[in-house]
Amino acid sequence: MLFDIPIPSKIGEFIVVSVAIIVAPGPSVLFTIARAISWGRKVAVFTVVGNALGFFAMAALVAIGVGPVIQSSDFVYAAVQWGGGLYLIYLGVDALRKRNEHSNEMLEAGSAVAPSTMRTIRDGFVVGLLNPKGIVFNAAVTPQFIDRGDGKVIFQLILLGAVFSLLALVLDGTWGLLAGTARNWLATNVQRIVFLRSAGGVVMIILGVLVLIQI
Repeated sequence: MLFDIPIPSKIGEFIVVSVAIIVAPGPSVLFTIARAISWGRKVAVFTVVGNALGFFAMAALVAIGVGPVIQSSDFVYAAVQWGGGLYLIYLGVDALRKRNEHSNEMLEAGSAVAPSTMRTIRDGFVVGLLNPKGIVFNAAVTPQFIDRGDGKVIFQLILLGAVFSLLALVLDGTWGLLAGTARNWLATNVQRIVFLRSAGGVVMIILGVLVLIQI
């Protein structure tokens, strides 16, 4: 135990799923790449820092709200399991359906003047905190990896939220560095972004199907 908080037995599976979701180009990755193309690596990395902090804050708020309900209701827990799998499939389909639209919008988001470091972190924090897809992820996907019988569901959810945030900080930060380095290569051909978006959609669909199979 760590600070008397039961570590979920499925934390390894959660890390694998989280890495797959983070690496697959979704909204947060596109947001990071957009800033990297517009303003370079520094802005992209500080955007990721703010985004990870915002995601964790939102994860903690969701945990406090849904934790007690999941702890006390088998029906709600089962519904969350189904909702999590279907939600991942929805994200994948949505990414494929809107891959051209989102990619074009991303490349049009440039600006001549880069924001300050504090504003960059703040903007990333707001995006992470208010992202409705992140809220649903924490409410519907993360609970599938907790151990209800061990109690302290809220703390387990917060712990998993922290793990996801740290992974996102490292992996999204890597995306930002790579995109900032290759900003000219990415910005001159939108089809490269479309390909990344499509690959991410396929990965999320596969993850959703795997979640439903294991229920």
